[in-house]
Amino acid sequence: MVFKMVDLKFNSFKWNTLIYSMFIIFFIAQGSKAQNNSFNAGASIVDITPFLGHRVVGGYNSPIATYIHDPLQVRTLVLDDGIQKLFFVIVDNVSVGKEVFDAAKIILAKEYNIHRSHVLMAATHTHSAVSLRGVGNKLKEWRSGVDLDEYQTFVVKRIVDGVHLALKNCQLARIGIGSIDVPEHVFNRRWIMKDSVMSPLGQKEIVRMNPGHSADLLHPAGPVDPEVSFLAIESIEGKPIGLLANYSLHYVGGVPQGHISADYFAAFADRMMTLLEAEKQIPSFVGIMTNGTSGDINNNDYSKLPTRLPNYEKIKYVADDVADKVFEEYQKLTFEDEVVLGSKIKEMSLKVRRADPQVLVNMAAVRSYNGDIPMFHRLEKVYMHRIFDMEAEYPDSVHIELQAFSINDIGIAAIPFEVFAEIGLEIKSSSPYKDTFVIGLANGAFGYLPTPEQHRLGGYETWQYVNKVEKTASDKIEKEILNLFETMH
Repeated sequence: MVFKMVDLKFNSFKWNTLIYSMFIIFFIAQGSKAQNNSFNAGASIVDITPFLGHRVVGGYNSPIATYIHDPLQVRTLVLDDGIQKLFFVIVDNVSVGKEVFDAAKIILAKEYNIHRSHVLMAATHTHSAVSLRGVGNKLKEWRSGVDLDEYQTFVVKRIVDGVHLALKNCQLARIGIGSIDVPEHVFNRRWIMKDSVMSPLGQKEIVRMNPGHSADLLHPAGPVDPEVSFLAIESIEGKPIGLLANYSLHYVGGVPQGHISADYFAAFADRMMTLLEAEKQIPSFVGIMTNGTSGDINNNDYSKLPTRLPNYEKIKYVADDVADKVFEEYQKLTFEDEVVLGSKIKEMSLKVRRADPQVLVNMAAVRSYNGDIPMFHRLEKVYMHRIFDMEAEYPDSVHIELQAFSINDIGIAAIPFEVFAEIGLEIKSSSPYKDTFVIGLANGAFGYLPTPEQHRLGGYETWQYVNKVEKTASDKIEKEILNLFETMH
């Protein structure tokens, strides 16, 4: 009996020791888990300024690049919640072909084990860069497997360099999420006219893009989105690491012909660096302005007489004003180091748009016409060639990628088009997230994305070739983006 009592005491001792050991292991495990799940972030800037002598894209004339006003860059931001990483890679260019982004993603997957669903790549939409969608006939192609040219290959390598450096610059961090309306600089560039106008395709329309100030204007054809959404990332000591902003402003311009410039996107980033007193910081603070749903938005108020400004002055004015307002909101942010990230990606197929029978008849008439006065429009010969090339060379369908990120309670959508503002507004209003924004020209470039209603009104962005996919594409894309948000939320 005594022996049994001693045995029981011994067993009780072993039991207490076991419980104590389990608590020690639990707390060690929890500490390890907390350490592994700590939020880290890093950012980088690499230069992709091209050699002079290439043609500047973004307008009809495509002048030769003869001067570099400010460098073109790739700005990269990586966020790491301890479980997964998200990468933002933003390229100074009017648009970047999917094949360029895909080439970079293949290298990142192979060398860094980064899945493509975790990498969001997009163009800023500066109109003062050289082509990253090929040159000559290659600029018209939508085919995979096309060899990249020298500049495209260079940019692919620099994208990979930027990701490498951003990973190297990662440190313990915290994040703040902000939003502010800046309506002063965004105007719908599509106007309903008193009288119908003729398109280069020989069709009457009631909308004109960039009509200038005149008595023929009735009202804008759609809304604007004035919101600037932004993510502010700083070290746990409070040192700024990066800022990712989104604004639905096409670009500003006021750049002389032949100049290379990153437009207001880079000027905004420079101003944020000054406001945050981060000019001499190592690693460098990286400001990023992404292009939102600006397919029908620019910086010109056609309800008023225009004021002509010196070159680059308007870029500086807009960039400084937006940055100043963002900085003011930045001061009110609450930063948090508990960050949960999410990502989803979806490939979808869209039908390539084919010309209406009457358009083909009109273009055939233009092809055989040799008069001095245009039949329909001064650009009819240009669009005649584009329409027939598209009918002969384009596939019946095209595959695009839609992407969605979540960062705590903010949702970010990525769409490979120049998206109309009302589409972005609808996604925001239907999103399950507290705040949402859309990055356009992401993971490829497939033309303008008007709504079906805007197609009925007409105007430049709805012309075939400018718009290359089925007229209901925006409805399908919007539905898929919201599905991605719902499954991720």
